[in-house]
Amino acid sequence: MAQPAWQDPVLLPLDSAPVPEYGSGSLADLLPTLVAGQGVPGFPAAIPELTPADRNCVFLIDGLGWEQIKAHPDEAPFLHSLLPTSRGGTGRPVTAGFPATTATSLASVGTGLPPGEHGLPGYTVRDPETGALMNQLRWKPWTPPKVWQPYPTVFQLADAAGVRTAQVSAPAFEQTPLTKVALSGGSFLGRLTGEERMDVAAERLAAGDRSLVYTYYSEVDGKGHRFGIDSDAWRGQLMYVDGLARRLAEQLPPRSALYITADHGMIDIPFDEQSRIDFDEDWELRAGVAQLGGEGRARHVYAVPGAEADVLTVWREVLGEQFWVASRDEAVEAGWFGPRIDERVLGRIGDVVAAAHDDVVITASVNEPHESAMVGMHGSMTPVEQLVPLLEVRT
Repeated sequence: MAQPAWQDPVLLPLDSAPVPEYGSGSLADLLPTLVAGQGVPGFPAAIPELTPADRNCVFLIDGLGWEQIKAHPDEAPFLHSLLPTSRGGTGRPVTAGFPATTATSLASVGTGLPPGEHGLPGYTVRDPETGALMNQLRWKPWTPPKVWQPYPTVFQLADAAGVRTAQVSAPAFEQTPLTKVALSGGSFLGRLTGEERMDVAAERLAAGDRSLVYTYYSEVDGKGHRFGIDSDAWRGQLMYVDGLARRLAEQLPPRSALYITADHGMIDIPFDEQSRIDFDEDWELRAGVAQLGGEGRARHVYAVPGAEADVLTVWREVLGEQFWVASRDEAVEAGWFGPRIDERVLGRIGDVVAAAHDDVVITASVNEPHESAMVGMHGSMTPVEQLVPLLEVRT
C-alpha cells in the first residue's frame, strides 16, 4: 500500500548503518597485524586471516575501492586476478572506517587507531579550542600537528624495534603535517613517477631482514573526483595503476608479502537537484547551524548553542530517508568512529552527523565551490565507499 503524503517520512534506522569492522577487519588493523607478525611488541594480530611475513609492503591506491576493482576486469586484469587473495585468501574486503575519506583513512593506516582515537574524524571538523573549521587534508588553518594527533605511528614504533621502515611517495608529501602525524617513521623516499616508487619500494623491502615499506599513488582518486569513475580519464588511471601493481609484485624479494589496498571507494553523483542538495541555498537545513563540516556524503553539523535538538529534528525530517542522521552521542554510541573516543576528539565530531545512504550529497556551492563541483564523491558507509581491497602477493 502506498504511503499517504501526509504521513511522516520513514527514517533510516541508525542500526541499519554498516559500521566499519574496527578491531578485526578495518584499515586501522592492518599495520598492527603486520608488525605483530614481525615481532614488534605491543601490537595485536587484529586481522586473523593474515599470515606473518618478514618483509611487508603496503601499496595504497587512493580512491580505488573494492567495488571498482570488481567492476573493471578488463581495465585492471592484474588487480582483478588478485581478488581471491584478499584478506588472507578469503576473497573478502576490509573496511575503510568512517568517514571513508583520505585524511581519516591515512591516519588510521599509519597510527593503527580508529578515528575516535587518532582524532582526524573527517575532511573538515571543528577545532573545539578555536571554534574554527580545520581541514585535516590540507591542514588549514595551521594547527600544531602533535597536539592534534599525539600518538606515535606504527612506522615509528616498528623502526624503534629494529624493523627497516620506509615510505615511498611523491616528494611534495614529505613535509606535510598529515604525513608527520600519520605516516612518519624510518626513511621517507620521494619519487616523482609511479614506476620509480615501485622500484624503490622493492629495493627498500629487500634492504632489511625485517622490513616495512609503504608506497602510495593518488591520481586514481584525482581523476575520479574531477571526471567521475565512469570516465575514460579514470579508466586510464586504473589501467596505469594496474601496471604499477604488477611491476611491484614482480620485483618482490624473498620472504615478502605485498598488500594492495585503498583509503576509500567512490561513487559518481548526478548533477541534478534531487541528487545534490545545496546547503547554502536551503534555508531549512541552515536554520540553527553555525558551521557545516565534513564533506558531501559525510557531514558534521555544528549547531548554534542551544539549537542542537532542533537542528537534529530538522535534518532528520528533511534528509532522514536518504541519510543516516545521528546526534553526536548516537554516532559515538553506534561506534561509527570506533569503539573508543578520546576526550580531545569528542568536540570535533558534529552535534549532528549525516552519512549518505542513497546516491545523494549535501553540497555547499558558496562556501565549498571546488568540492561541490566534483563528479566522484565518497565519505559514507555504503559498500561502494567503505569496502576496500586487501589484495596479497607473497614470495
